Amino acid sequence: IEQVKKLTLKITLLTLLLGSTDGFAQDAKADSAYVRNNYEKIEQVIPMRDGTKLFTAIYQPKDKTKQYPVLLNRTPYTVAPYGADAYKKTLGNFPAEMHEGFIFVYQDVRGKWMSEGEFEDVRPNKTKKSKKATDESTDTYDTLEWLEKKLKNYTKKAGIYGISYPGFYSTMAALSGHPAVKAVSPQAPVTDWFMGDDFHHNGAFMLNDAFNFYSSFGQPRPKPTTIGPKEFKYYTEEKYQFYLETGALKNFSKLMGDSIKFWTDLMNHPNLDDWWKARDARVGFTNYTKQLPAIMVVGGLFDAEDCFGVWNTYKAIEKQSPGTDNRLVIGPWYHGQWYATDG
Repeated sequence: IEQVKKLTLKITLLTLLLGSTDGFAQDAKADSAYVRNNYEKIEQVIPMRDGTKLFTAIYQPKDKTKQYPVLLNRTPYTVAPYGADAYKKTLGNFPAEMHEGFIFVYQDVRGKWMSEGEFEDVRPNKTKKSKKATDESTDTYDTLEWLEKKLKNYTKKAGIYGISYPGFYSTMAALSGHPAVKAVSPQAPVTDWFMGDDFHHNGAFMLNDAFNFYSSFGQPRPKPTTIGPKEFKYYTEEKYQFYLETGALKNFSKLMGDSIKFWTDLMNHPNLDDWWKARDARVGFTNYTKQLPAIMVVGGLFDAEDCFGVWNTYKAIEKQSPGTDNRLVIGPWYHGQWYATDG
């Protein structure tokens, strides 16, 4: 702990993403009251360079006598609750962070929930940037540009964090090149969905994981909405029985239907081809020439979903950007346990 206290400001910002487990003992209602009493919430649609508007919830400290850095979380899993008078119960990864002095910013990624545009799973990072070409790194950049212009009490220093799929968006944020980004924490990050994360392990298809997730998450969302996708209705609570009786993979595709694009993509790309290689988040580090911000990769040894991404995101940064202040935190945790429980 004493060593952590002596780290630079940018690394201190990263350590706050893990915070203190004391926060778990706090009463949820008290947390909610604290947020409402000490923060004002603003909902905005922020335009990207191609004109697409992304829904963003901003929680600013009511104390206007100080300036604050931003903690940004970009997610495909909703920034709910929606409504200017509907407040989150806690802000950041841990309740303790609410007392540290941040502007908390949450954003629905392109094509999800209340944001405009078309969603694309693990959207490839474009090696050549332009005024109109977009990817997750440019959406991060454009968001930070808007915040810099519009927020009066902002220090123009930002940290980005996220767990699991939001961990992927954190990795992409590290590649944005925006000067405000001082620290990034990809936690259990989706990194390579063919070699080791979630849906494939060394190329072997993880049917139960992919079907269970995409039968709901993958449902099309034609226009912005606050209503989430419906869960797939299993005819039995015995999942083993369901998968055994459903049988061949083509039978699962019939249940999925033809409207879930990424499931079709999974079926059309059973091997490690160029399509998959473009969706490896590590590719961005290969083509990135600027100095990366301080990075802290976090993961768990008992993570059945995204353990691969933790080790290999860290190793890719070490190899491609050896000058980066790059930290690795590994604990005896399952997927996201450092956030979900006291561990």
